[in-house]
Amino acid sequence: MTSIKLPRTVVNQLLRQAQLTPELEICGLISAKDDSIYKVYPVNNIATDKQHMFDMDPGKQIQAMKTMRNNNETLFAIYHSHPDTPAEPSITDIEQSSYPEALHLIISLSIKGVLEIKGFYIQQQSIEAVELLI
Repeated sequence: MTSIKLPRTVVNQLLRQAQLTPELEICGLISAKDDSIYKVYPVNNIATDKQHMFDMDPGKQIQAMKTMRNNNETLFAIYHSHPDTPAEPSITDIEQSSYPEALHLIISLSIKGVLEIKGFYIQQQSIEAVELLI
């Protein structure tokens, strides 16, 4: 199993963002620069059912990607939360995955008092779990 070290500051940002709207899926991008995880780019969720799905605002997603490019950053990960289901890719997450090189981070709020975050690579309908080291 592949393992990836996530900085505690990044993990804290993701968990805090998820906790601010625990009933809705949050989403965004994470960049890397010089082989280090660099910055979190929250993107608005514009899905019609924000409690069970995420759909990144295309304008904000493009803006984040452009900022990354202008700052010599690369896309490292795509993240979203699951308010009431485990931190595992859903069928929709797998079907809509379009960045096979990016790590997919899923934050779950479904376990009372415990926040869970897991990582996956999703390529051509197959899933590879990644061990996250914090």
